[in-house]
Amino acid sequence: MASDQKRLFLALSLSAMVLFGWQAFFGPKNDFKPVNDKGVVDSSTGKVKDDNPSKTAMPIANASTTTDSVDQVVATPLSSAVISNKGNSIQVNSDLSFSDIQSELATDSLEKVVGNTSPFRIYLVRDGKRYSPSFSLSANGNSVEGTDPALGLQFNGSIGDNGIFNWSIKSPTAQQYYLELTSSKKEGEGRQIRQFLTLLKDVERDNVDGEEAYDGTLQWIGIDFHYHLLATILDKKAVAAVNIKNSKLGARLVESTTELKGRTVLSLKQFENLEEMGNNLQLSVDFGIFGVLAIPILNGLRFIYKYVPNYGFAIILITLFIRTLLFPLQFKSFKSMKKMQKLQPQLAKVKEKFGDDPQRMQKETMALFKKNGANPMGGCLPLIMQMPVFFAFYQVLFNSVELLNAPFILWIKDLSAKDPYYVLPVLMGIAMFGQTKLNPSTTADPTQQKMMMFMPLIFTFFMKDLPAGLNLYIFVSTLYGIVQQLIVYRSVD
Repeated sequence: MASDQKRLFLALSLSAMVLFGWQAFFGPKNDFKPVNDKGVVDSSTGKVKDDNPSKTAMPIANASTTTDSVDQVVATPLSSAVISNKGNSIQVNSDLSFSDIQSELATDSLEKVVGNTSPFRIYLVRDGKRYSPSFSLSANGNSVEGTDPALGLQFNGSIGDNGIFNWSIKSPTAQQYYLELTSSKKEGEGRQIRQFLTLLKDVERDNVDGEEAYDGTLQWIGIDFHYHLLATILDKKAVAAVNIKNSKLGARLVESTTELKGRTVLSLKQFENLEEMGNNLQLSVDFGIFGVLAIPILNGLRFIYKYVPNYGFAIILITLFIRTLLFPLQFKSFKSMKKMQKLQPQLAKVKEKFGDDPQRMQKETMALFKKNGANPMGGCLPLIMQMPVFFAFYQVLFNSVELLNAPFILWIKDLSAKDPYYVLPVLMGIAMFGQTKLNPSTTADPTQQKMMMFMPLIFTFFMKDLPAGLNLYIFVSTLYGIVQQLIVYRSVD
């Protein structure tokens, strides 16, 4: 008969398989193959920049021959943005690009978030080829405007104190547009991975070095890294073909339009602020499939913080509250473990007597459980029922921007970063080791017993570089669980 510990870790493994397996096998898949749109054509020259020089593109009639090449800065006392159009008659790859955005909504620079300069560009599309508009831009205070006389395009943009840059492109004739984000691969200290985000029906998340292609009704595109989001939101949803390759996300808007309007923002992924901005920007915060539980937990943390202005203590208090709320389930689990513990001597005798006859040993074991009212699955089922709450708590603490630069006590200056001296991971490992010793063992195999003893060490090593807030949660939850378990054990004796 397998031990309760083995059943415990089996339950954890099955839960993880359900969580990640669902995302891998049942998540939305798209087989859309976008058109070949590698070519870039400058409207000032009508020449093509393409990987295949044998291809040609339709030149734009009456193309202009000069373009300003100076960055245009628009600013308010609280925010600023830099818009560029660095092409000229010699440089083919002119483009309308957003080089920088700064505001009180963000703590990191744009370059740190996206990994390069000029991460967002706008192109025109003709015959499957990308053309770069050649605007002569002029900034005045918090606004900028420009024209492309060859195409009759008019660009207008302005930035507010909130750091949101509103822009529009008007044309006398309907044009097709291509939006492009450029980034680079990066993994942060807390194992945050830079990703492209695309909101179609749901949020698509892709590593910037991946390759994906899909289509749907587009609401916004963005780059997500280190608790920050650079997003470009369309004023009106549009059917788009999205392609990710070579650290670029391209969104070709299928329908032509005489006016393209949008807004671009760099912001911390603070759930409440993103909700206020609208367009479902709050979906950029990845709470996983248990978001319905994660959002109340986040709201609970913020509520406690109003009265106890320290997120470390807020984590402790909400952990104690949730563990107490779930105690009825845990009571059944602990009670079952205690009964199993009392049966250890009798189970050992059954194994010794019928060890050579597995079927008879299983029959006698089940009869022993039935006689003493013990349920070998009693310790696992309540745990499985609790797993959604624990996964939701994990997602909140791993993704919550509220923990960014939030101090706790003494050496812990940032709950979103790892514990610099690994004190919390070590304390967590010690607590988990104590809980393992407290749980009943039904196996006489010394190899299995040693493996169970090593699990806290392995988990400690895994957690050492994860945010201190996560380690604090697991340590407090484990420690409080031990107290609850001891209370139940004494009541059963």
